[in-house]
Amino acid sequence: MPHFCGANNYLLFLNLKSMQLSILLKSIKHQLFANYSVDEVNHLTADSRQINPNTLFFAIKGSQADGHKFIPNAIEKGAVAIVCEQYLPEWGEQYPHVLFIQVADTAKAMGLIASHFYDNPSKSMKVVGVTGTNGKTTVSSLLYKLFTSLGYYCGLISTVEYIIGHKSYVSTHTTPDALRLQSLLGQMRDEGCEYVFMEVSSHAAHQQRIAGLHFAGAIFTNLSHDHLDYHGTFQNYIQAKKLFFDNLPKTAFALVNLDDKRGEVMLQNCKAAHYRYSLQTLCEFKAKLIANNIFGLQLELDDTEFYSPLIGDFNAYNLLAVYAAARLLKADKNEVLTHLSKLQPVAGRFDLVRNADNTVLGIVDYAHTPDALEKVLRTIHKIAQQSDIITIVGCGGDRDKTKRPIMAKIAYDYSGCLILTSDNPRTEKPEDILADMEKGLFAMDKSRYLIISDRAEAIKKACELAHKDTVILLAGKGHETYQEINGLRHDFDDKKILTAFLN
Repeated sequence: MPHFCGANNYLLFLNLKSMQLSILLKSIKHQLFANYSVDEVNHLTADSRQINPNTLFFAIKGSQADGHKFIPNAIEKGAVAIVCEQYLPEWGEQYPHVLFIQVADTAKAMGLIASHFYDNPSKSMKVVGVTGTNGKTTVSSLLYKLFTSLGYYCGLISTVEYIIGHKSYVSTHTTPDALRLQSLLGQMRDEGCEYVFMEVSSHAAHQQRIAGLHFAGAIFTNLSHDHLDYHGTFQNYIQAKKLFFDNLPKTAFALVNLDDKRGEVMLQNCKAAHYRYSLQTLCEFKAKLIANNIFGLQLELDDTEFYSPLIGDFNAYNLLAVYAAARLLKADKNEVLTHLSKLQPVAGRFDLVRNADNTVLGIVDYAHTPDALEKVLRTIHKIAQQSDIITIVGCGGDRDKTKRPIMAKIAYDYSGCLILTSDNPRTEKPEDILADMEKGLFAMDKSRYLIISDRAEAIKKACELAHKDTVILLAGKGHETYQEINGLRHDFDDKKILTAFLN
């Protein structure tokens, strides 16, 4: 029975313990202010609402708020030491019982200190990070499943879930903050995990959430249009991904997709051992795609033919990345191929649903970027050439607005019928998001697309329009079982709703 962790169980991964502050501070460059001496701390936090006695508080300058503003509140609640980037002299007089530790980068210092606080858990296991716009969840999840089936005790940190051995917890972030991440890794080590496979988002690299981690390997899948609402420019987005590779140790491996033009960019100035995988170019790990249809993939890897129930060119790349990483981790070739061929698709990634008489095929997919959506639709055209395609898609609120018209145009170009609908509107009005999407359909045939704000109604309409040999693509939310509206999450499971309406 899975164990689930929500927002109310914040401390699940924050184990309480004590450590001498002087030992923790050896891991960072710092300057001390105050006459007060702190021997031990037993809790680390960057949230002033999560203060315990003897807490070390980190004042983080975030994109939404500056933690320096919450220093007085943290002290009032019991923080005995503060890590900050800006120190005000009057604080010494105002708070004589508090130690102030000034650093150049609080977020980086938090990662390094957290790693030492939990006894450097990543050094006791082989941790492999996966980054890229698309494929992170599939590659990391398949690696976890593969090595578990090979008999190893493993951990997984992904967008969908965190797993320690065989216990599953609901994920809160693609990559947790540094404190939760190090605590989670500490629990994985304490429970005997030998391998940990984790997604590394661009936000995590930029925000120093992975500072203090020792990686055995890193995998780059691909890079396309996404997260410009946060990074500002595509170049900044590339640099955030590259930062992960720039900080790898010499002992690690760096495995990149050679068929993506940014693959080689990731290897520039990277100290780790360089490896590449490709379906098109001769390199260290080259595969040949033999068959790609509704029943799965057939590949040739290292002169050995291999079958997988996963579907689509993009999954051929994902499987190749998993195979290459497993071989770099010294797993036996034949065992890897045997177990890899048995692995099933990850939830919400090209997830198939059929109606009762097997005449209509539904596909639920997490595709929420232009590149991912186009790849999924191209795959559908390849494997279901004679079928009519109905695509249901929306865009998330409070996120990159520039991709909205692009995604609508891609969906229109590859579909016989397009239904624009709500995704996770968050704090935006769904109608405003849909209006942004419709801008990409200027001068298009309006009889070929509908706008239905209510997602359930949009799914219902698609099922009513479907006939024999229709494929319905429900894109954007994949594994998510909620819809986020004005700060609240409402139950909403694409796969369950599509299945119900299809039948």
